[in-house]
Amino acid sequence: MSPQQSRFTYLGLPIDPLTKKDVLDKIKKYLSADPSFRHIVSINPENIVVAQKNTQYREVCSCADLALTDGIGVIFGTKIIGKNIPERIPGSKLLPELLDLAGTISSRVVLIGSQANLADKIAKCYSRSYPKAKYIGINGYRNKLEPTREEEKRIEGIVRAARPHFVFVAFGSPFQELWIDTHRTLLKDSICMGVGGAFNYLSGLSQMPPRILTRFGLEWLYRLITEPWRVGRQFSRLPYFIVLAFKQWIWCIMHPQNEKIPPHCS
Repeated sequence: MSPQQSRFTYLGLPIDPLTKKDVLDKIKKYLSADPSFRHIVSINPENIVVAQKNTQYREVCSCADLALTDGIGVIFGTKIIGKNIPERIPGSKLLPELLDLAGTISSRVVLIGSQANLADKIAKCYSRSYPKAKYIGINGYRNKLEPTREEEKRIEGIVRAARPHFVFVAFGSPFQELWIDTHRTLLKDSICMGVGGAFNYLSGLSQMPPRILTRFGLEWLYRLITEPWRVGRQFSRLPYFIVLAFKQWIWCIMHPQNEKIPPHCS
């Protein structure tokens, strides 16, 4: 990254203003270096709201190796305070490219899903396309809020035996990021990323939003229409994000020479 594109903090969470090409280049460098734990997180308005009260989640994101923007609200919110994010990088678009990258260099990949057989379905599909690579799909927990010791032992055993270069976890935020951080010793040689609902799209369980909505960053609207159970969650969090973004904007206008973030965002 150039000095003009260094990491900054927005409403308590880090942002790396990168293009998708920048991200792929960085991941290739991680793969060519000595293996170590790498954590990639995605930042969107909902995550920012969650981080206001969930201190552990905020700290995990702050320590991530890459913090990518996956939300049009974050693009607009940072723009009005003079920060430029060159590109929005949805996890649903990045994941297939990372799986293809893993295949071309014969990597080992573990996918951990929250719905039965989704991860395994994706793993089998990519194994056919890239037979020299190794893709393993694992079912997660029956209840991610109350994982059993047997489930933990099963998942840990598979991951330890696989020695993966990549681990993708689809538990939804903040659970997937917290799980990755909690298991960082197990994942000490892996590039890890929480991918939310990306398995649904990749497996064909959910349809991708129309291109016109994707172009304008309105995937969230499409998901509300096709998955109405999200309405309550969205309408409890998005107004709060708008309030936070407005306060941040006002604070920056009143303190143009002070780059310190306002107290309500710390």
